[in-house]
Amino acid sequence: MIKSYYNKGKRQKRIVILGAIVMILLLFFLRDDYQPALLFLRKYIFIILLGIGFLWLTLTKFRSAASTGKRILILVGIFGFFATLWFFGWKLNLYNYMQTYNVFNNLNLEQLDELPLTQNERIQPFNNIVTMAYESVGETQEVSLPQLVRVDSTNQWTMAVQPAKEYTWQRMNDNTEEIFMVESTSPFPRFSNENRVPVTFSIGESLAFSRNTYNAVVQRFNFFQLFTMEPSDVFYMKNDEDKWVQVVNLIKWKGFFFPYPTYGGVMVVDSGEHDINDYMERVTIGKGTYIAPDEIKNHPYLKGQNTVAERISQLQAQSLQFLGGFTDPLPWNMKTAVKIPELPEDQNQQPYVTDFNFEGMKTDAVDGLYHWFGLEPIGDERTSLAFSVMIPADGSQKLYYYDHAAKKEGYAGVSAMPLKVIESKKEYDWSVNKPVEFRPFIKHIAGKKRMFVLGTVAAVKDDSKQFDGAATPDLALVDAEYRDVIWIDAKHPSRWTTTILDQLGETWKASENLTDEQLYPNKNDLDIKQLPEMDSIPVMEVDSLTTKAVEVLQDSLE
Repeated sequence: MIKSYYNKGKRQKRIVILGAIVMILLLFFLRDDYQPALLFLRKYIFIILLGIGFLWLTLTKFRSAASTGKRILILVGIFGFFATLWFFGWKLNLYNYMQTYNVFNNLNLEQLDELPLTQNERIQPFNNIVTMAYESVGETQEVSLPQLVRVDSTNQWTMAVQPAKEYTWQRMNDNTEEIFMVESTSPFPRFSNENRVPVTFSIGESLAFSRNTYNAVVQRFNFFQLFTMEPSDVFYMKNDEDKWVQVVNLIKWKGFFFPYPTYGGVMVVDSGEHDINDYMERVTIGKGTYIAPDEIKNHPYLKGQNTVAERISQLQAQSLQFLGGFTDPLPWNMKTAVKIPELPEDQNQQPYVTDFNFEGMKTDAVDGLYHWFGLEPIGDERTSLAFSVMIPADGSQKLYYYDHAAKKEGYAGVSAMPLKVIESKKEYDWSVNKPVEFRPFIKHIAGKKRMFVLGTVAAVKDDSKQFDGAATPDLALVDAEYRDVIWIDAKHPSRWTTTILDQLGETWKASENLTDEQLYPNKNDLDIKQLPEMDSIPVMEVDSLTTKAVEVLQDSLE
């Protein structure tokens, strides 16, 4: 059709050539707009080819069929095929089942003999940080989602102050000019001058058109990456030159049969103002420097960092349901089938970014930030802790897990924690206070590593879905083994171990036949025996004084 139109004359040739040039330019400049369609083809390539092949075969037979009855039968067969494909693939989630199995087969698993210790525990839950950040910005501003990252060897919540999505002019004209940096271990998050870093980015998550982070990063992809890569979360951190950068983690789709997502590296965007040169770069070749997963080790500021998309780590953790074999998650087996528990009233679900310390353990795992999951049995009524899963948050191709169930530890899982906290403080109004974000707290206490779950009590209004951020939140530690709740002071983390021992020390001593040396290994012997010695001193002094008084009295009588 186009060829016949092209051969009609010079005018038609010019129109076809001009139309082709315009089409090529549109395909080049608008690739960020149609890239989701290319990703869709990549994600479901096997199903699409299967459907096209079946249609081609059946429609060929349909055209050659002589009778109407046979044609109707073929049409019914086509409908039945796609209905069956939908029922088994999506209704019964068998497509996700196969996808998760592919993830499991490509995992680099390592089972731990003991749990690592936690360090640098964060005090505030995610949504409290969000609420307090919005209490510190103006009407035309908003903050990006907080991300827990390492900045200058400390763990910080970082988020960008950017133009609000409701104000279109600001989204097109303004820059991202400020970053909040709040220490995660502080019970008093401050959003004042000391925690507001002036830095300018010409692209941002809320900015419009080519200045949007998603659009600018997609424009940077090469032809093949358009089919396999997608941007996910945005992080703000310092690079090795001590300059603030915007780090966008990427998801890469692998496989032909039931493709699955993996860590695809990061795109690093340097700071800079919006000008004509920046505009030309964005609309032509996009923004950012691509760093592949195997190159992360060459950039110290990305090692031990938090850059993995939670979508990826969630799928990897869920894939442990296949530890018992391909058929184990099916309804008639489920011996080792597990799930990622979700708490309906918690606005931030697993994973929880946790700082782990592997010192002294027989593993090649390094200290740093990890995505932690507490997996539980698949049934709603089973709330035991089956696995602790630690996935390196810097994209290292490994998954560490500890099998609580196989060791018959009988720990309570995350799903059981809210009711235990509520039960321990009946005087609270639990209709407006919610125990949230139960994350691991593992310390070496009383002779062994003991696992607790640290939860925060956050307030929420009846007519609001957003938690209210308290400057000094109530914190509760739940002993996963003994199920006891210990309320700790958020202002004095150094006293937490003492508080735990004061409440549970005698119980552990009696239950586990511990000695005082095992219960208080770091306590001076003098401190342990101080009380009885002090009690004996006054008695000796009184006896001595009494004897002297009697002697003086006798001398006076004589």
